[in-house]
Amino acid sequence: MKTPLLVLLLALVAPAAALAQPSCPGTTVQSGASVPRVVELYTSEGCSSCPPADRWLSSLKGQPGVIAAAFHVDYWNGLGWPDRFSSPAFTERQRQGVGVNGSRYPYTPQVVVNGRDWRGATLPAAAAEPARVRLSWARTAHGELTLSAEPLAGAPPRIQVWWARVEDGHQSRVRAGENRGEMLTHDSVVRDYARLPAWSGSTAMSWTVPVTPSEPGHASRWIAVAADARDGKVLQAVDIGC
Repeated sequence: MKTPLLVLLLALVAPAAALAQPSCPGTTVQSGASVPRVVELYTSEGCSSCPPADRWLSSLKGQPGVIAAAFHVDYWNGLGWPDRFSSPAFTERQRQGVGVNGSRYPYTPQVVVNGRDWRGATLPAAAAEPARVRLSWARTAHGELTLSAEPLAGAPPRIQVWWARVEDGHQSRVRAGENRGEMLTHDSVVRDYARLPAWSGSTAMSWTVPVTPSEPGHASRWIAVAADARDGKVLQAVDIGC
C-alpha cells in the first residue's frame, strides 16, 4: 500500500514547524540588575543606504547586554518595491519618536539606542545606574506567554512598556526600486509589535501576549522594553527565545 503524498508532506513539514516555534513550557526569564542597550533600527528594503545598517544590526547578534529590533517602515513602498516586513504601525512608532528621542524628522536608516537618536559609529557604553524596573517573561505549561513589570526604587511616575516578536535569518531578492538586484539579509526583524498603555510607576502590571506562529525556518524571540513615559528613556529590557 502506497503512502499518500499528503501524508508524506505533512511528516516532513511538522518537524520543521516544531523547530521553528518551540513551546518551551514552564520557561521564565527575568531581567537583571543593569539595563541592556536596546537598539532600534528603522529601515526599508526600498532604501539604498539601508543594507549597510541592516548588516551592522546583524553583527550585534549574540553580543551580551544588547537587545535589537529592526522596524521596517512603509513610506518607501511606493517607489517600486513593497517591503514585505513593513508596517504602518512601525512608521507611526518612528514618527512618534521625533523630538522625543532627539531626532528632528523621520529618516532611514535611523538608529535609536535606549530611546535616543544615535549617529555614532559604535554603540554607547552601557548605563551605569541600576535598573528602575524589573521585567519578566513566563511561558506557561499550555504555551501562553505572560509579560510582567514591577517598578523598583527610583522608578518614574509613569511607565510604558512595549513588546515585539522578532525573527532572524530572513533574505529577500529585491527586484525593483533603489536596491534592485540585491540580495538583502535581515536579522531581528519585528513581525508583531504592541505599545501597552502607560500606568503609574507605583504598581506592578501583567499582560498576556499573543503567540503567533513564526515563519517556517525562523524561530521567534519576544523582547520587552520598559521606558519612562515622559521622555522614552529605557528603564529595562529583556527577551525570551521561545
